[in-house]
Amino acid sequence: MTDPAVWAVVPAAGVGRRMGSRIPKQYLQLQGRMVIDHTLERLLLHPSVGALYLALGPDDGWWADSEFSTHPGLVRVDGGRERCYSVCNALSRLAQRARPADWVLVHDAARPCVRRADIDRLIERLDGHAVGGLLGMPVRDTMKRSDPQGRVLQTVERDHLWHAYTPQMFRFGVLFDALQGALDADVLVTDEASAVEWAGQHPLMVEGHADNLKITRPEDLRLAAYYLEQQAADGR
Repeated sequence: MTDPAVWAVVPAAGVGRRMGSRIPKQYLQLQGRMVIDHTLERLLLHPSVGALYLALGPDDGWWADSEFSTHPGLVRVDGGRERCYSVCNALSRLAQRARPADWVLVHDAARPCVRRADIDRLIERLDGHAVGGLLGMPVRDTMKRSDPQGRVLQTVERDHLWHAYTPQMFRFGVLFDALQGALDADVLVTDEASAVEWAGQHPLMVEGHADNLKITRPEDLRLAAYYLEQQAADGR
């Protein structure tokens, strides 16, 4: 294990209502495997990751069929009603092992196409950084801001705008304190970087690949399958 250590957290208690499926999206089939199995393989088997903490719903009836349900490097914790609560629960459990300066990689269960090379780049770029950062892609399209009725209000300057991806990697102490502080203040942050920003810190953006998509809608499964095929053909 590296020093400081690197840990992983995957919140997977969501039901993914936009998929329109009775099965949570992380358990849908993708190239003959569960989506979550592709995802966990990328993190749990990474040589830098010491252990992975997986936050699952208390009534989860699908996890037992996962390839990694009995993996010794995986710790199951109870998820919450929102992503931020799931991550906080996992960090609370991880506090028994992690030191403040250790790193925590938080990754979406529904991002099965993250590349090993991008995880490596994130770890390398943040080496020695006091806070942490996240994978992302610079915005390339013209950005519009609308009102609730969909009417365009303005064109937003896209310079220095990013699409935020995961993993998001932060010092354990920084992330745990920021997330707990935000929740205590009734601020429901949408990702870990938001909590760290709320605490007054400045995460670093690290450019990754655009194929690190989050499966949200049915058509995303077909696109994820294509990306996985391309990565396999390229040896990535």
